[in-house]
Amino acid sequence: MNPVRAAILSGTCLLSPALYAEQATTPCDRARHGFQARKMFGKTRRRRVYFTACSEMVTVVFSLVARKMILTQILQPTCVKVPLQGKDKYAVITELVNLLDENKLIQNRQMVLDAVFTREQTRSTGIGSGIAIPHGKCSAAKELVMALGVAQNSIDFDSVDGKPVSIVILLVSPQDQTGPHIQALARISRLMMDEEFKSSLEKAPSSEAAYKLMSERESR
Repeated sequence: MNPVRAAILSGTCLLSPALYAEQATTPCDRARHGFQARKMFGKTRRRRVYFTACSEMVTVVFSLVARKMILTQILQPTCVKVPLQGKDKYAVITELVNLLDENKLIQNRQMVLDAVFTREQTRSTGIGSGIAIPHGKCSAAKELVMALGVAQNSIDFDSVDGKPVSIVILLVSPQDQTGPHIQALARISRLMMDEEFKSSLEKAPSSEAAYKLMSERESR
């Protein structure tokens, strides 16, 4: 799946008649919800066509925004870890948060962990194709910060495509700064569409090699 579209879809709740009806808790309510769902979705596909058009438009906007962001202006060499040691997604997220904390890029480690874990529990940030972009917003970050990790053994991340993850990129930003956060998400998604770069990053033998790959790719 296209990582840009996967990122969009992973943050969007798609309604269907079945899902709408499942929100009911009693047989009576379920029947009523099912009737309402058929009215909402039944005889026309206009909503689906409209959503598809919107998705395509958002993909174009993401691509334009992504060109303005240079990730190595955010990512510090000391905030890259290869290989990751964690065996599950929460352990890996904790490793990357620890990197930010050790480099004094956040003011409260636990607050950041809570923010990122809460976001992850809402919906997985595994966007598919072996990539995850866990992220969160909280007052413990005074500006957008980033950490990168590569796992030698892929990790189950409950990704949208069901595949395990080897590249994990953590983003943490202040609650009142949406623009840079979105730009970084868009730039990461765009970079990961480059299969040659993605494959090289997955095979990086060290943290230094991974950062060098990122720096060289971003300097093009």
